[in-house]
Parts: sequence; C-alpha cells; structure tokens
Amino acid sequence: MKKIRVSEVAVALKNTLDPEIGINIVDLGLIYGIRVSKQNKIDVKITMTSPMCPLMEVILAEVQLRLENLAGPGNVKLELEWEPPWNPNMMSDEYRIPMGF
Repeated sequence: MKKIRVSEVAVALKNTLDPEIGINIVDLGLIYGIRVSKQNKIDVKITMTSPMCPLMEVILAEVQLRLENLAGPGNVKLELEWEPPWNPNMMSDEYRIPMGF
C-alpha cells in the first residue's frame, strides 16, 4: 500500500473551489489542519467563511469525494471548526492583496 502524503491531500484540497468566490479552499484559508495516519486515514480540520455559508454542504461533499479518491471510502474524516473564526487575513497573499484585504 502506497503511503498518502499530506502534500497529496493538500493538492486535492487545492483543486476544490469555493463556488461563490471562485478561489480554492486552501488559498481561501479554510483548511485548519491535515493529518494522515500510518493506515492512510485522512483527517482534515476545515472551516467555512461563515456558519451560514449556503454552499457548505456542497463544499464538504466535494472535499469528501476528492479525499476518498485518495484514501478510499470510510477513510476520511472531516472536522468542521469554527474557532478561530475565518477572516480575510487567512487568505493567501496571492488572493488577499488583489482583493484589497
């Protein structure tokens, strides 16, 4: 069995866009943590720009699907975190600066 690397998980997450903003969830600052166990189980701590995000379920479903493509069904755990609350300073400079934050 090939060991899944955190960098592979990050690439899969970077290919997931927030449909409202059009920025990937990594550069948007929505990923609070990635862990891959020795058994290739993936654990991701994720947040949303707001607890009222209308597309939260869509984003979470896409993340789940992308990561299950790496680790297999049943080997992905998403933990929705609200602390600290997301803010524009969490975005990568590549997107934050041009948006005026």
